[in-house]
Amino acid sequence: MKRIAKFEKVSKEQYLEAIEGLTGVDAVIGLDDLKLPQRMTIGSAGYDFFSPVGFTLHPGETVKFPTGVRVKMEKGWVLMCYPRSGLGFKYRLQLNNTVGIIDSDYYYAENEGHIWVKLTNDSKEGKDVKIHSGDAIIQGVFTEYGITVDDEEDGVRIGGFGSTGGMHE
Repeated sequence: MKRIAKFEKVSKEQYLEAIEGLTGVDAVIGLDDLKLPQRMTIGSAGYDFFSPVGFTLHPGETVKFPTGVRVKMEKGWVLMCYPRSGLGFKYRLQLNNTVGIIDSDYYYAENEGHIWVKLTNDSKEGKDVKIHSGDAIIQGVFTEYGITVDDEEDGVRIGGFGSTGGMHE
C-alpha cells in the first residue's frame, strides 16, 4: 500500500470559529476529544470520519457541520468522501454534493483545509436519522488521478469551498 497522506486536527481557533453558531445540533465534542479518521479493518478502503456533533434529521432535513479534521496528502492524490454505506442504505442519508472532493492543495487554504460535511436525510420511508457525537458518519477514500498531456495549470488555491471558480451564479 502507498502511504500518501496524514490526517490532522485543525487549530483550536479554527475549530471554535467553525462550531460557533452551529444550528440543528444537540451536542458538540471538544477538539481534544475528536477522533481522527481511521480504517476499521485491514481490508477497508475508506477512512471513517467521526461526527463531532450529535443531531437528529427528520426526512427532508439537512445539517452542515465541521469535522475538525484536515488532511495533508501528496500531489496527484484526492480524498473522495461518501456517506457510510449503512447510513445511505438504511436511511438514504446523502452528502449534498454527492461526493466530497478534497484536493491536495486544500490543506493550504485560508481555513486550514478544514473538512466540512453537509448531509440530507432523503428517506422515502419517513425514517428519522439519529447521530450521536462520536459516531462514524462518512468515509473517505484516497484515489490517485492523472492530468492531460497539455495541462498547463499554474493557479494556486487561496480559499476554501468554490474558491477555484468554474461556475457563475
